[in-house]
Amino acid sequence: MRYLLLTSVFISVIFLVSCSVKPTDIAVEQNFVLERYLGTWYEVARLPNRFEQNLNKVTANYSLKKDGGVRVINRGFNSKTQQWEEAEGKAYFVGEPNVAALKVSFFGPFYGGYNVISLDNEGYQYALVAGPARDYLWILARTPNLDQAIVAKLVAKAKKEGFATQKLKWIEH
Repeated sequence: MRYLLLTSVFISVIFLVSCSVKPTDIAVEQNFVLERYLGTWYEVARLPNRFEQNLNKVTANYSLKKDGGVRVINRGFNSKTQQWEEAEGKAYFVGEPNVAALKVSFFGPFYGGYNVISLDNEGYQYALVAGPARDYLWILARTPNLDQAIVAKLVAKAKKEGFATQKLKWIEH
């Protein structure tokens, strides 16, 4: 009986994780062009999370995979251990490829949401990225430093969407 209960819980968690990748009440960017988004992005700020604890100089590099997905390489310097850390993952669109809602995995069959909720549509120079809920948020840019007027605009958007912007951690590069 205990085995059945644990199995049911495990399957439920997998189902919930795989289904809850796109926010239901936050609009994601439309007319998204993946090829323009590929390359290196610098993490400017983030809501604290356990998998990036103590990391600074954080970058994300996106490239195409042969299966049509996106190869994700996240890299950061751990200020506590004084070592570089790197994680490789994969991402896939959850719907149409022009809608910036993707699912990303760094751990086998477990996927989380990667949703671009604001983007510099003209130059693809900065982005506001959220998870499936309001506990994950990142401000990304093509350079380590972003103009303060743009930062203010992105923070205002995040605040309007209900994110705890007062908890943002600003990343050192």
